[in-house]
Amino acid sequence: MNDRNIWKSATQKKVKEIDAFAKEYIDFLNNGKTERECCDLGVSMLEDAGYTELSKVIASGKKLKAGDKVYTTQMNKSIAAFQIGKKPLTEGLNILGAHIDSPRLDIKQNPLYEDGGFSLLDTHYYGGVKKYQWVTIPLAIHGVVVKKDGTIVEINIGEDEDDPVFFISDLLIHLAAKQMEKKASEVIEGEALDIIVGNMPLKDSKNEEVKDAVKGNILKLLKSEYDIEEADFASAELEVVPAGKAREAGFDRSMILAYGHDDRVCAYPSIRALIDTKATERTTCAILVDKEEIGSVGATGMRSRFFANAVAEIINLTVDNYSDILLSRCMANSYMLSSDVNAGFDPTYADKFEKKNASYLGNGMALIKFTGSRGKSGSNDANAEYIAELRNILDKDGVIYQTAELGKVDIGGGGTIAYILALYGMNVIDCGIAVLNMHAPWEAVSKADLYETYLGYKTFLKNIGTSK
Repeated sequence: MNDRNIWKSATQKKVKEIDAFAKEYIDFLNNGKTERECCDLGVSMLEDAGYTELSKVIASGKKLKAGDKVYTTQMNKSIAAFQIGKKPLTEGLNILGAHIDSPRLDIKQNPLYEDGGFSLLDTHYYGGVKKYQWVTIPLAIHGVVVKKDGTIVEINIGEDEDDPVFFISDLLIHLAAKQMEKKASEVIEGEALDIIVGNMPLKDSKNEEVKDAVKGNILKLLKSEYDIEEADFASAELEVVPAGKAREAGFDRSMILAYGHDDRVCAYPSIRALIDTKATERTTCAILVDKEEIGSVGATGMRSRFFANAVAEIINLTVDNYSDILLSRCMANSYMLSSDVNAGFDPTYADKFEKKNASYLGNGMALIKFTGSRGKSGSNDANAEYIAELRNILDKDGVIYQTAELGKVDIGGGGTIAYILALYGMNVIDCGIAVLNMHAPWEAVSKADLYETYLGYKTFLKNIGTSK
């Protein structure tokens, strides 16, 4: 067991720093419950810090030089940001990579219907969820509706105190004898995760009964409030997430309970570390990507060419004669922290963890040599030399960290974006924060781990690879 609890050694000054950073992160969480919202927040943070959109630099015809700061986005769902270092890019980048999508419910393209006096929206769950956790809790709807003329209608309903919320019903205990006999994975079926959005019927001018009157009333409200037609759902991206704000947790306020810690608890310190790190020898980079929870697929996921294309553009703006071999050298000589969360040790389910190789809330940033499942299937298994270099720079800066695995060997497993970047031949290791209740509507993290990880990320950006 790693026993380097941050709170035990934290000075009063550091405790204040931890709390201040946590408050900023809580604000980020409350305003960024979807990948689009996180992308918008990230862009605002970068521009406030003097970063310029890459497309504007390309259009200007100017070259990039040491100290320049640029960013680019992909479909308003992923970000790649760079601070140009003094060394040629062919010597590699120092990369922090996190994801900004989280498990949720997505509203289908033809979702609205009426049944039993209710109007409901049909959903499809996204990512790994325990479906029974999503019933009977207050839910909010976030996203965009794009109309045929290109008009974008932004939706955010359920977060303000005066907003209505939505919910998924569950069978009352008095009638649930058969339901209670089912396996947990079958207690709530995927097609039963439909959210109730109304119960009031619409009446016509003659006060006569109207077919599907409750659905009709919802359509009337959507038209008057948002100028949305039923057909517009076909070109909408609407996400159902837990309603409510992130909160401090525990009598001692040492933790944060919130939706979406996986992986925004790593995404926020990643982008903050990039912004707060001054000019370095090597070019530094933070990437915040979409679709990790469903395999990093699609144009906005890590498997797309988005990041490689961005790096190619950056190289092209620093040399006179670009070629693909320069991109290959840059990627192969890069170092990356796959900034993703790990399962925090839970004493209630202690039998699922191997204690001396578990990550503990309050014990600092977690270095995870490999993820995968069982026989390390699907894993990026980090190089020992790379881990030694990380240990060296973290210890020199007094960063508290722990090493960990994702539960016992034969219990299960999981993956991150680490193996995708490793395909380029770069050094990659998973490195993030211990989370309790991972993938539940409400997850818990330690404030101390959040801040210590931010410090570790800054050390990584500044110092990794500089001894060569």
